[in-house]
Amino acid sequence: MSATTIVLASASPRRSELLESAGISFRVVPADICEDQLPGEEPVDHVLRLAEGKARAAAGMTEGRFFLGADTIVLCDGEIMGKPKDHADAQRMLRKLSGVPHEVVTGFAIYDRERDGAVVEAVRTKVFFKPLRDEEIDAYIATGCPFDKAGGYAIQGGAAHMVQKIDGSYTNVVGLPLCEVVEKLRVLGAL
Repeated sequence: MSATTIVLASASPRRSELLESAGISFRVVPADICEDQLPGEEPVDHVLRLAEGKARAAAGMTEGRFFLGADTIVLCDGEIMGKPKDHADAQRMLRKLSGVPHEVVTGFAIYDRERDGAVVEAVRTKVFFKPLRDEEIDAYIATGCPFDKAGGYAIQGGAAHMVQKIDGSYTNVVGLPLCEVVEKLRVLGAL
């Protein structure tokens, strides 16, 4: 095993696809950590803590030098929207996002085992949804897509027609701010 192998501490197929699209060689070692928000924890601090926790957890499970962890949330009117619990929760989230701008925040961490330190960063993207009709919401939920996505939607999938515009990184909304991640990996010597 090469000392410079990058390990992605995520089972997200979207994150894997993004790294592959950048030509980055990596292995996947999902890290399962508690993702509950701590009392009084700010949203950005929350995603940064989880991203670093995932990277360090993966480092505790396998060999390698660089470990990439990430966590994405949707923030609307002060509410952190994670993955919907059920159909009603997905409906509630999508109705809340309907016609209202919101923010997608992804924290990422690159833990370097050799230096025993992590670089952590949060990237924010503003997303503007069109007003959604109940039929659109129900049809989208029926696809099953919302249930493993923060905020209950995937910009790269069936929800693309709901998004009027974005201000910021598209790949951040997908789940990994690729430009920023690749730059940090280069600075750290992982690429």
